[in-house]
Amino acid sequence: MRKGLPYIMIAFGAALWGLIAIFVRELKTAGLTEMEIVTVRVTFAAIFLLIIGMVSYRDEMQVKLRKLPVFIGTGICSIAFFNYCYFFTINEMSVSIAVILLYTSPAFVTIMSFIFLKESIHKKKIIAVIGTILGCIFIVGVGGEKGTPITLLGILTGLGSGFGYALYSIFGKVALKEIKPFTVTLYTFLVAAIALLPFSGIWGKLEVILSTKVLLVSAGLGLIPTVLAFLAYTWGLEKTESSRAAVIATVEPVVAMLIGLVIFQETLGLSQMVGALLIFASVLIVNLPHHKGALSSETK
Repeated sequence: MRKGLPYIMIAFGAALWGLIAIFVRELKTAGLTEMEIVTVRVTFAAIFLLIIGMVSYRDEMQVKLRKLPVFIGTGICSIAFFNYCYFFTINEMSVSIAVILLYTSPAFVTIMSFIFLKESIHKKKIIAVIGTILGCIFIVGVGGEKGTPITLLGILTGLGSGFGYALYSIFGKVALKEIKPFTVTLYTFLVAAIALLPFSGIWGKLEVILSTKVLLVSAGLGLIPTVLAFLAYTWGLEKTESSRAAVIATVEPVVAMLIGLVIFQETLGLSQMVGALLIFASVLIVNLPHHKGALSSETK
């Protein structure tokens, strides 16, 4: 049991991420915009992380000012941007389609890592990218089917969420060369909160946010599918292979889709289901071990 505990914690953390839509829909119903919901999430997450840092990670809370650009990358270019796009897609189309398009991120990571980080690319990665593109084509091409309405804006924001999510891997990898994981996470959310609070318009809705129900939902969004999910996933990740963790983390889209289908009574057309399978299969393929056929970006 103890040997399998890291896998359980990874799956638990991923499952918590899959619960995001419940909080987002509640806050949207309360009258908050997508940008305000993003601001709520990163602000509460930053507060919780500061508390945890003061209690357990005091030695990891200091960081040099010259590292600020990388946190602008993880906090604003990635977390703020991907959350906005993801929340918009959830409300524009459906939870199921939003999470399917979010999981195009491995394809973006593969391409950007090849270009910017000079990482190798091999046949399985190429197959995964092609599978992701085909999956998106199937999702877009469902106009004649019964199921979730598809809009061009929703598709663009859905792909934007995948791109923004992928940026975290790029900026995060640079940051983690010199900075510890908790420090990266803390300052990612802190920078995002500081950047968004003055401009999100949230100050005009303090009365709504400070109402008991909305305050509890907001705190829940910052704690359950954010901070607790991160702590559980990171604990498991430290004790297992990253590739295996990435495969286990596909629990997230499964949970999110089940929530969409069961709680929100969403439906998927045949093409959407085929597209989902292609994208999820691509995520699994890109994380499988490989041996030969790797190509260096220097040989392109």
